[in-house]
Amino acid sequence: MIWWLYNLVFPVAYALLLPHFFLRMWRRGGYRRDFCQRFARYRREAAALLDAPGRPVWIQAVSVGELAVAFSLMDELRRIDPAVRFVLTCNTSTGHALALQRLAPPDATLYFPMDVPGVMRRALDRIRPSAIVLVENEIWPNWIRCAGKRGIPAIMVNGRISTHSHKGYRKLRCFTRDLLPRIRWFCMQTDGDRDRLLDLGAPADRMEITGSAKYDISPTPPEARDRARAVLDRAGVGRGRRILVGGSTWDGEEAALLDFYARNRAAHPDWFLVLVPRHAERRAAVLEAIAARKLTVLQRSQFPDGAPAPAEVPDVLLVDTTGELRGFYAAADVVFVGKSLTQTGGQNPIEPARDGRPVVVGPHMENFPGISDDFARAGAWVQVKDAQELGETLERLLSTPAECVRLGSAAAALVDARAGATRRMAERIHALRIR
Repeated sequence: MIWWLYNLVFPVAYALLLPHFFLRMWRRGGYRRDFCQRFARYRREAAALLDAPGRPVWIQAVSVGELAVAFSLMDELRRIDPAVRFVLTCNTSTGHALALQRLAPPDATLYFPMDVPGVMRRALDRIRPSAIVLVENEIWPNWIRCAGKRGIPAIMVNGRISTHSHKGYRKLRCFTRDLLPRIRWFCMQTDGDRDRLLDLGAPADRMEITGSAKYDISPTPPEARDRARAVLDRAGVGRGRRILVGGSTWDGEEAALLDFYARNRAAHPDWFLVLVPRHAERRAAVLEAIAARKLTVLQRSQFPDGAPAPAEVPDVLLVDTTGELRGFYAAADVVFVGKSLTQTGGQNPIEPARDGRPVVVGPHMENFPGISDDFARAGAWVQVKDAQELGETLERLLSTPAECVRLGSAAAALVDARAGATRRMAERIHALRIR
């Protein structure tokens, strides 16, 4: 009865969301060409990769944040078994584009198929995985159920469930008590994540606390940092200027950073602002906010590598491209991590911390509860309550290089101390996958 209801409701909900998908195709691009992959229909190039010998590990990572975990996990699994290959799926066009940049044959990048029995059976027939890996809380019922019927183990890695999500899932415990025991193993981030999943029906004897794989990211590649620095150099932003980067910003956060910058730029002409919105298609709104404050701007999308220097040094650099955030984090003197001031959930603070950058976040880091506790205990970031406190904090840090060094060093030390979760997860997957 439970599965019948799910398989009745999900296709209806998916159909209702199709106009939203089509709108994103038009606004973002990148969806249209491979949209049929969502129905497990694959073009020649993808099909050829799926026909390669051996059974791949199928990893599902919803978007960019989870992809960082997936990439690290793939690297670690390949150290254990150099012959292993992967099928990496994601849900968003941004994530798909990033995965295409990162992966090369024999690995394949696909969109995650629609979670209905017929489509999932077709996808499993084509992919033939040796294991399916759920990054964080990617719980797709038919995927897990259909794989289980074929003896394919499902492993959750970097598992987490927020207090808010737990409250919602508790209303569906009649469903989760049937679904969660179908997962072979759970690698959880924190004791709290484990306890919340146990409450929903996960078996206690299949749980382990491995920590957060997000701590295992590699330092920003020197070429990415150098490329970002080269963009700043060509724009006329000298090496002596102090760079503030607003990363993965959402609506309202660019305005807060621009207001701070506009107030202080006359008194501090050595400061420079770089904005990297979470969604590049918001560029028009961000450009409007910049113009409203009578600031000049250089768009990265209109300033490709090798382009001549602009006639005048801009007030703001808008990085409205994909895949360059970490390079600009590494080139920054101070970093504000977005979706934390005017939105809820937060974005990953470990990326700039890994490079020893001082990190500032807003009050809303609900998607990173264990990590937030770690950063707070270690004094490895500054968390502000509102836009006013954000401005005061940024002014203090940009004016005090020694404090930036202290804060950045604490952040890097925390990341080093928490490393190792990915290796533990990779060893578990290697032990459980079908040979």
